[in-house]
Amino acid sequence: MSPVYAGKFTDGKKFPSLLSSDEPAAVMGWVDSMYNKMHLDSIGLQHDVFYYACKGYEYLLSQNKLQRPEVLTICDYSQLSNSKRLYVLDMVNGEVLFNTYVSHGKNSGREYASSFSNSNESHKSSLGFLVTGETYRGKAGYSMHFDGMEAGINDHVRARNIVLHGSFYVNGYRADEGTIGRSYGCPAVPFGEHEDIIDNVKGGSCFFVYSPDYLYTMSSKILNAHFDWPVLATLTTNAAPVTDNGNNMAGINPHTK
Repeated sequence: MSPVYAGKFTDGKKFPSLLSSDEPAAVMGWVDSMYNKMHLDSIGLQHDVFYYACKGYEYLLSQNKLQRPEVLTICDYSQLSNSKRLYVLDMVNGEVLFNTYVSHGKNSGREYASSFSNSNESHKSSLGFLVTGETYRGKAGYSMHFDGMEAGINDHVRARNIVLHGSFYVNGYRADEGTIGRSYGCPAVPFGEHEDIIDNVKGGSCFFVYSPDYLYTMSSKILNAHFDWPVLATLTTNAAPVTDNGNNMAGINPHTK
């Protein structure tokens, strides 16, 4: 199958998508219905980015890595920094809990984040799948640790002290000026929203940091994994169709351990 090309920066570079007709029809139907249910197209999240996030989310579920399977967060660095590019999603009810601004590392780029690192003192963002950790109060106030799930890509985030925290330089006023402030690699969110966001995602949920980066797309063992999606068990068991009007979206029981 030829790769589908999706996602590009303003320099015209294109990157291969992992959208594939090889996935079972029920999986693609579930992804489509969740995407439509949450009206993600209307708030700027591309379908292929949501598909990647769902694949990694389901992979981590299959590996028993998630203690909070009801929440999926997507940090979409394919978008400009002045876009609301953080999405916190309720995967049980098919609802958007938060859609807001998020910073990237100062050395990852200016308007776009286009360079990433797993190295200490790089002051760059890390891509890939993370699992949210415990909270603490530090120099940036109420904050939350991450644990990286991808060796060589983001497994140094805890050692690098890459955390979720609030910031006064990340807000709508700065976005209206053209670009929000940047961090030392942390995905900082608007101060005043950060505590609610952290409380909704902390303690073992999936957090996906995306960019149409060729090296990451080709090297991620999670994005390129072949496995049985746990949601298939629910769809088969429930027998009821997954629709975009309500109640049988992801149903948390396929994702409980």
